[in-house]
Amino acid sequence: MAQSAAAQAGAVGDGAPRAAAERALVEMRAAFQKGDAQRLAQLLPLVQGHPLEPLAAYWALRARLDSASADEIRAFLQRWRGTYWEDRLRNDWLLVLGRQQDWATLLQEAIAFRMNDDPEVRCYTALARVETARAAPSEVAALVRENWLAQRTAAPGCAAAAQRLIQAGALPREVAWQRARLGVEAGRIGIATQAVGLLDPQWVGLVDRATQNPQRYLDDKVTAVRDRTKEIVTLALIRLATQDPVAAAQAADDLRWRAQLTPEEQAWVWGVIGKRAALRLSDEAVRYFARANDALLPDELRAWKVRAALRAGDWGMVRRTIEHMSEAQRRDPTWTYWLARALQTSPRPEDAAQARELYGRIAGLDGFYEKLAAEALGRDVALPPAPPPPTPAERAAIRAHAGLQRALLAIELGLRAEGVREWNYEVALHTPGGMSDRELLAAAEWACERGVWDRCINTSLRTREVVDIAQRFPMPLRELVVPRAREIGLDPAYVYGLIRQESRFITDARSHVGASGLMQVMPATARWTARKIGLRDFEPHQITDPDTNVRIGTAYLKLALDDFEGSMALAAASYNAGPGRPRQWRQGPALEASVWIENIPFDETRDYVKRVLSNTTVYAAILEQRPQRLSSRLGPIGPRPATARAPDTDLP
Repeated sequence: MAQSAAAQAGAVGDGAPRAAAERALVEMRAAFQKGDAQRLAQLLPLVQGHPLEPLAAYWALRARLDSASADEIRAFLQRWRGTYWEDRLRNDWLLVLGRQQDWATLLQEAIAFRMNDDPEVRCYTALARVETARAAPSEVAALVRENWLAQRTAAPGCAAAAQRLIQAGALPREVAWQRARLGVEAGRIGIATQAVGLLDPQWVGLVDRATQNPQRYLDDKVTAVRDRTKEIVTLALIRLATQDPVAAAQAADDLRWRAQLTPEEQAWVWGVIGKRAALRLSDEAVRYFARANDALLPDELRAWKVRAALRAGDWGMVRRTIEHMSEAQRRDPTWTYWLARALQTSPRPEDAAQARELYGRIAGLDGFYEKLAAEALGRDVALPPAPPPPTPAERAAIRAHAGLQRALLAIELGLRAEGVREWNYEVALHTPGGMSDRELLAAAEWACERGVWDRCINTSLRTREVVDIAQRFPMPLRELVVPRAREIGLDPAYVYGLIRQESRFITDARSHVGASGLMQVMPATARWTARKIGLRDFEPHQITDPDTNVRIGTAYLKLALDDFEGSMALAAASYNAGPGRPRQWRQGPALEASVWIENIPFDETRDYVKRVLSNTTVYAAILEQRPQRLSSRLGPIGPRPATARAPDTDLP
């Protein structure tokens, strides 16, 4: 039997000292989460010499980083040089230095920051270069703009950098208004007030008024002559659209705003109205979007315009809108596939040739649209040959890797989040470009052997030139899952496809909403299903037991599949979002499943359904040992047929 990660990583000592160190580690995490610096300092000596001492030392120093001296911080960085925890603390320190405006120290330390994946650090570094005259404002403007507009919180770093560049004239003031619009549309009003406050703090009250009661604000306004007023009217219309797109459309159609708002402001307003109507699956969405100039919309609104056009069958709008997307967004397999589909509706031979070229660009095994593109070219999903396994030397090198040893040990001790972060850092960020394919295969193999299936899958997915299907699509508990699925009339490939997406085969996985186990079953759903299938004496704590979890999870999935007339897409949506929502979403025109899936209003559920069905196709190829077609698992989706049985309204 292979050694445990704990044994391979070394130890403080045997018996009681090691056990005490590991109890201290668990307690330290609790103290860190509470911000209890005093308790962390008391516990740290108990962990000295343990392989996870760098993590413990990080917790202890991070809890008082704002007051720690530069010498103490640098001593930590030097002692744990080369580890994830060195780079993690440097990331945290760079943020502190940015807030303190210690530009010289920040630039000195940023050179050694290996991860370089924090937008706030990027913005602070850009600002530091400007403030120390190492870069002109125009040289960093594009970087700051990109990172600021992409942030989903009102963080201070990028906002400070943006304000400095706006004052220097390197960023147009319009960028702050664009940031405000994005914040209002997403319901994050703090983002909007922060962005507008950079231009003039006195305008924040106007934004509050416009967003708290947008209809009243618009009713009170007669003219929008000044640029500031135009922009705040735009924010009010966007806010109204998030609450009531029909009312927003009526307001936006008022002669005042048609005459006084700029074409760009009107495009944003109609784009948000269209998106909000599309989220409600309204037939009016296409009409609203038709009033939005594609060239003036952000990519997020263009994406929803395409979805609305797909639902309406308007292939001309699909094509025109995708062609206006940014180059980066057009490269996404989703929009590459749908542009190819739109081109196929054209009678011109050159469009058909371009469609084939686009399909060929993405066709493969990787994802939902990659598989559909391959099918469009006449290729079924076939499994690639397995690559040569890692050599003894490759295995030995990976298993001697101290960072990966620490990561596995942390996971083994229940410190999963910390272990996962260190593992990801070592395979992807420690060196530029990450590990080589052969190193990744060896690391994934080790994770598989340890039963750390999520790291096995995710690490193997990083390979660029080779594909190991057994690593990417493992089948643990096969003796449990396959017979149980077949016993109740479920496709085992569908069950595996769902488990891979739900939990990555982590038996004790628990979501932020309380779903547990392999199939991520909610407590109330588990109790209801246990009663439904006659599982007596069920107790909530049993849900992480693999046998119980699979028994309850497959039973619920079969009930959902039966309730949705055998539609895998509808049942998967039901499993993720509850049955009530897909019952509502299926109303309206009959659509091919891929169009219906792309129009699911919830980002999480849309992605979930695609991944489950894509996974299912690969698992079917593994189980049946023959090529498969994703499209055979789709089919049309529309309202419940009149001949179908009534929906099971008890289904939770």
